[in-house]
Amino acid sequence: MNIVLFESTEVSSDHIVSLSGRRHKHVRDVLQRAEGDSVRVGMIDGAKGVGQILAMDEATLALRVELKEAPLPCHPATLVLALPRPKMLRRTLRSCAEFGLQNIHIIQSYRVEKSYWQSPLLKPQKIREALLAGLERSGDTRLPVVTLHRRFKPFVEDQLSGIAGKNPIFLAHLGDFPPLDASLTGPQLIMIGPEGGFIPYEVDLACRSGAQPRSLGPRILSVDTTVPAVLGRTLAL
Repeated sequence: MNIVLFESTEVSSDHIVSLSGRRHKHVRDVLQRAEGDSVRVGMIDGAKGVGQILAMDEATLALRVELKEAPLPCHPATLVLALPRPKMLRRTLRSCAEFGLQNIHIIQSYRVEKSYWQSPLLKPQKIREALLAGLERSGDTRLPVVTLHRRFKPFVEDQLSGIAGKNPIFLAHLGDFPPLDASLTGPQLIMIGPEGGFIPYEVDLACRSGAQPRSLGPRILSVDTTVPAVLGRTLAL
């Protein structure tokens, strides 16, 4: 945890934040801070700064916070991701938050087992926990928005172009396509398929809606490898 995050509702009128549970334990046991010490803090979807520990006991700690720093710059891409296997979902969402994505659309695809949609990791609180873990690692405060779409065809035909707006749509796909490389910076929408990739029908449908296939090379990558590889290539520094 490289930043201690809190909600705006947790800040009192005199800029005091009281923490307990996991955050208290991390400050006390992992960071090994004591009264009078300072820690990096941030308000979720707000500014960052420093919190001075005013008091700490076995259950709670009180911080006086001063927030004067803007959040980190956002990643320029919007991600459309076929729902990965549940065991990959949490770390994939965490990676998305670490890279600073602001909009993530999780979709159904032919090779996505419908049972994945029953995973408790898709509950809003679990999604939020995974995203917050990414923000805490990267030192950011902007919480990405995750939207779930359970049907591929209506999403691609009715929503994809509207979400992309005037920005290009790139579909990461194995094949003889131009590379998805670092020259493709700026606002864009990137589609990543499931294990095994999108089927030809889905690729064709996406292309008819404006998507341009792009290659990551000849290797077949798992989803939790593909996502950071794509986001790293398209990150505008």
